[in-house]
Amino acid sequence: SPAMELPPSHFPAARAAAVAVGYLRYLRGGPGRGLELRELRRARRQDIDDVGHKYYLELELEDVLDKDRRVSCTAEVLYHLGSTSCAPEVQVTVQGELRSTEEADQEFYNRIRSLEKELVAENIPDSHGNVPPELEPLHLLAWVASGYVIWQNSTENTKFHLAQVKHVKQVKRNDEDLQFDYVLLLHEMVSQEVLPWQVTVLWHPQHGARVSQ
Repeated sequence: SPAMELPPSHFPAARAAAVAVGYLRYLRGGPGRGLELRELRRARRQDIDDVGHKYYLELELEDVLDKDRRVSCTAEVLYHLGSTSCAPEVQVTVQGELRSTEEADQEFYNRIRSLEKELVAENIPDSHGNVPPELEPLHLLAWVASGYVIWQNSTENTKFHLAQVKHVKQVKRNDEDLQFDYVLLLHEMVSQEVLPWQVTVLWHPQHGARVSQ
């Protein structure tokens, strides 16, 4: 059937947008870049027989570390029919350039590599919503990690949001990667449940982030 326009304020459109942003955070986020949805400009939904529901979205994002930097992107999110075990299929196209984070990435990498003791932190942001500047990169890496979890675990009836980093612990490795073991609190806006997720993130300035479990 042809794609139907949805009001951008429509709940299913907002839920699909959260999946697209999560996926993009996982793909293009890092300790020096935080992408946030500024506006969902347009949404359409197509019901594909025997396959599922596909959303076509036009989004405007902003970089939280550079508020003047706006980026447009288009996304397609396909939820497979009746499947809760299968992650939605997402395709995202970013228009224009994202700010380079090479310098900030290298600086963060060198700082963590030079620590004598593995870094440990908890409750980011704190109960007042504050993130100390030195923990901001770890907070943004948690966005990357939660982006992966959101993409992998969302259905058409969920909307996950990272509430807090409960705990993060750096784990020393024998290779070049940095490893962080996170306990993330994700708020599911539809059921109002807040659930802890354990996620391990590997990161390297040249290779970006990978969630290993």
